[in-house]
Amino acid sequence: MKPFEYRRIHTVEEIGHDDPGQARFLAGGTNLIDLMKHEIEVPDRLLDISRLKLATLKDCENGGLRVDTLVTNTALASDPRVRKTWPLLSAALLSGATAQLRNRATTGGNLLQRTRCYYFYDTARPCNKRNPGEGCSAREGQNRIHAILGASDQCIATHPSDMAVALVALEATLTLRAADGRERELPVEELHRLPGDHPEQDTVLEPGELIVAVTLPAPQPGRQIYRKVRDRSSYAFALISVGVILQVVEGRVESVRIAFGGVAHKPWRARKAEAALLNKAPTEANFRLAAEAELVDARGYGHNDFKIPLARRTLIATLRDAAHSEEEVPT
Repeated sequence: MKPFEYRRIHTVEEIGHDDPGQARFLAGGTNLIDLMKHEIEVPDRLLDISRLKLATLKDCENGGLRVDTLVTNTALASDPRVRKTWPLLSAALLSGATAQLRNRATTGGNLLQRTRCYYFYDTARPCNKRNPGEGCSAREGQNRIHAILGASDQCIATHPSDMAVALVALEATLTLRAADGRERELPVEELHRLPGDHPEQDTVLEPGELIVAVTLPAPQPGRQIYRKVRDRSSYAFALISVGVILQVVEGRVESVRIAFGGVAHKPWRARKAEAALLNKAPTEANFRLAAEAELVDARGYGHNDFKIPLARRTLIATLRDAAHSEEEVPT
């Protein structure tokens, strides 16, 4: 491991004392430490933020919920408010990782975890995400878990977070704090980037910018379902995942929000499918048309060709369950 400077900070104001381009934030460390051991991440300085007073969940006046960045995945998934009002988020969290990792992993860190592409972790193989300009080994290699939407010639990796998929479907927002103290709000949907020509840039965060909190909006009517398809029944990343919030009124789709995981470099908001469903009857035929509309531009790279029909079937099955579920989220 490359030598680095470690410093524990106790207030967010201390962040501004460091060069934001050279420092990395350490909280749970469930991804960053592994990357440092492999010398994929080689920060000169680690700022340990685990002692910041940012580990609470607070009700918002508008009926939403503010989740501080250091709230663990276990605490968030098991909170009674989340389980009752935003069950999509609880289900997504509980489908990810192990209980031990969820006890340690934080809300902010979960959003910022990096891809699980085989070649990103194999430093003997070219990887544009790890070293821009080297090439993408996955395009002609083992790409079973890789992207079918939004990929580029530079990178076909996928984002691994289950929680992020749920937050995009829920239209959650982030509170971000820059090193100079400025704060801004950003929809979770806009946090992650598609690879384009710069796959090394996972997010739109500025150097030294800290995720302070995630805010869940006041619940909207509808049924929430998270479905995850993977190689094993537990402790595996998604081949395809789908988060759906569906409201049916008088036999028509009144509102719908859909997000995919495992298909792109970022959680994928399925807006074409949503548009195809609005004001339509919740029938199998319309679900199929919506899935086809969303996946019309999907592309496989050989080993992952199966993910296109799998994504189609998974979305249809999830919409079907949401349309006929007996449990509706309270409003």
